[in-house]
Amino acid sequence: MKIISKTLKILPLLLFVFAFQSCSNDDDNNTTILPQQLDVVDTAIATPQLSSLVAALQAADGDLVTLLRGSGPFTVLAPTNDAFSAFLNANGFTQLSEVPTDVLAQILLNHVISADVSAADLVSLSGADGKGYTRTNASGAGNENVSILFDTNGALPRFNNTASVVSADLANISTSNGTVHVIDAVLGLPDIVDHAINNDNFTSLTGALTSENLVSTLQGAGPFTVFAPTNDAFAGFTNPNGNALSNILLNHVLIGTTAISTGLASGYVSTGATNADGDALSLYVNVGENGSVMLNGSSMVAVTDVVGTNGVIHVVDNVIDLPSIATFATSNAALGNLVAALQLADTGSPTVPWIGTTSDVSAGPFTVFAPTNGAFEDLLVELDPSGSTTLGDLDPATVDAVLLMHVASGNVRAADLPSLMGTIPTLGGDLSLDVNTLTITDGLMRDIGIIAELTDIQAMNGVVHVVDTVIRPTP
Repeated sequence: MKIISKTLKILPLLLFVFAFQSCSNDDDNNTTILPQQLDVVDTAIATPQLSSLVAALQAADGDLVTLLRGSGPFTVLAPTNDAFSAFLNANGFTQLSEVPTDVLAQILLNHVISADVSAADLVSLSGADGKGYTRTNASGAGNENVSILFDTNGALPRFNNTASVVSADLANISTSNGTVHVIDAVLGLPDIVDHAINNDNFTSLTGALTSENLVSTLQGAGPFTVFAPTNDAFAGFTNPNGNALSNILLNHVLIGTTAISTGLASGYVSTGATNADGDALSLYVNVGENGSVMLNGSSMVAVTDVVGTNGVIHVVDNVIDLPSIATFATSNAALGNLVAALQLADTGSPTVPWIGTTSDVSAGPFTVFAPTNGAFEDLLVELDPSGSTTLGDLDPATVDAVLLMHVASGNVRAADLPSLMGTIPTLGGDLSLDVNTLTITDGLMRDIGIIAELTDIQAMNGVVHVVDTVIRPTP
């Protein structure tokens, strides 16, 4: 372990720097002596129970002593000497010098918040459950700073469900460049599983991950983005289709990406869950104008950007069940006219097999060519250039016949379309396919384009490819 320098050893004796202000007149000279407040480093030096922290700051990479003598402001969660001893013993070290200096730097930075946060501030920042998250200076996934959980339900704050402020008189040590909270444990660098374990709002999630042997998976290198359901979300989920719990859990995980909330955009992403063909299931992300985020039309993101070393967690208010094709039709407003057409066909004698509830996956698999809202609007103008015809004016049987032209048997991915050898056998009749441009030609010799960025939307009972024109049957 490095020996504290002589300069640092005598610093506790130099607790005051004198500033002199003098004024003179014919009668006398007056001198005023003003004490200067210590910074966070000097405060640690002047506190005997923080000598191990001072030694660690000296030993770590990154010249942390100079950093913490900066203007800040900083909030430092300062582990006691006993806390450092326990940390060393728990990790198989006999002395501080055995800890790799780069790792030590990150551990120490995980105790530094770039803001002046008192215990009272933590209370005001916490949610209704008395908990909240902020960021430390440690490096996490996606070049984001690591998150830290604070819990203000006790007499004194607790951090990551691991360390508590040790005593009331040390709860708020105000310094010239921030605040020091003395804590009774060293905070490790959390991965996303650690974050879930630390927060008792996720006991159902962690229990499910354990029972399905997914803990080690999510402790891997990642990165992962996890949409984490709360205990209340699990309590309200009945698993109506009897889907495998492991697959449901993986339907909340994006693999290979750290999707910070500011980078989320409306559209489809792939999850870790799979259908019977082994295809990664899609998840529809809908970002509202106010920044709200809804997933598959059923689950809202309540808390964003809990960053760990191997990924990020977004807290959600409902368990996201495995999607059917109808899930994607009903959750995406851009396909609203398709849903309306399905509902109209349902008033007659429908034969389109994938209409009904969003959980209906009893049949299939199917490949659906889903027209956009604009495609249906163009169809109505095509049928009646005067513009007076609405979708509701069409005969349900006719609409049913049109919709059947958009459904084929099997789970035909975009890459599989050329294997159809130029013909798509839909439930309403054959369509011609240009295997080079992936352009469909219907019975009226109209060209229908498959929208490249909206292909392979994978559900449990098939796949969706969005098209720019409604396909019409041969008269």
